[in-house]
Amino acid sequence: MYTIHSGLSHNKWDNSLKPVISIKPGETVIVESKDASDGQVTPSSVPSDLNKLDFSRIHPLTGPIEIEGAEPGDALEIEIIDFETKGWGWTGVLPGFGFLANENYTAPIDLAGPALKIWKVGSNAIAKFGDIEISVPPRPFPGVIGTALSTPGRFSTIPPRENGGNMDIKHLTKGSKIYLPVFVKGGLLSLGDTHVAQGDGEVCGTAIEAPMDVKLRVSLHKDSGLNQPLFETYSVRDSEFKEYLAYPGIDSNLWEAGKKAIKGIISVLSRFMSPVEGYMLASVAVDMRISQVVDVPNWIVTAYLPKDIFPEDIRPKLRVV
Repeated sequence: MYTIHSGLSHNKWDNSLKPVISIKPGETVIVESKDASDGQVTPSSVPSDLNKLDFSRIHPLTGPIEIEGAEPGDALEIEIIDFETKGWGWTGVLPGFGFLANENYTAPIDLAGPALKIWKVGSNAIAKFGDIEISVPPRPFPGVIGTALSTPGRFSTIPPRENGGNMDIKHLTKGSKIYLPVFVKGGLLSLGDTHVAQGDGEVCGTAIEAPMDVKLRVSLHKDSGLNQPLFETYSVRDSEFKEYLAYPGIDSNLWEAGKKAIKGIISVLSRFMSPVEGYMLASVAVDMRISQVVDVPNWIVTAYLPKDIFPEDIRPKLRVV
């Protein structure tokens, strides 16, 4: 088994990068991953520190890893075996970034940031929102995992692509397998942007961002014909909470329906914390789901807020009326 250290990192998709290690199909590796800020956010950081971030360092990825015998047309099977967190994580609102960035409001609420929460991570991730201590179960996963692209050049890691990349799929956690297409010799696998927990949507633009170690087993499937990511997971039911407050957003535009749903949840949370804290908490714990697409002209996107993360005395008070 190999350990690949986080100092061996890059933050652009570039198929000319030399592999930092070569492994055989079926071998196991431990990949050290930095947080999304490349260590610029620390447990002692304050919100104003986000204004000083060097964005040229964002999204450091450990790798690339060469898989011996991998050729274009093949597929890599990456089994996610385990994670080791480092005791802390962060969630932030970066000015100009996020689902509700530059959104106009009829009420004077400020979601622009900078805003920052530092989480203590153990058996649960814990942070205070308003006067309430929130406790979120860790469900770690790599926000970014992907192979090298077929096209030469340097490409941003921010959008997801046919190679995988910044998919931010929270079910790519322990026990899952992801299949990625091989576009260049060796595959050139990289990962990073590890998250302790995240809601489906990651609406403020960050989850619980954290450095951690990821244990993987990489196998090779010859001549698969796969041209985009595919994954298997056994954790969907396990990641459900017991009780939710759900807010349907209804609009003829899917994007706007989603915004209405998140704004509704933030309004509920604003009884207990500042709106920007509600925005960050929604990013970490609220799941957005498309409820229907056939009842034209309106779509419904529902935002599900888990009540389980709140103290028991607060849960009955989580309501709109």
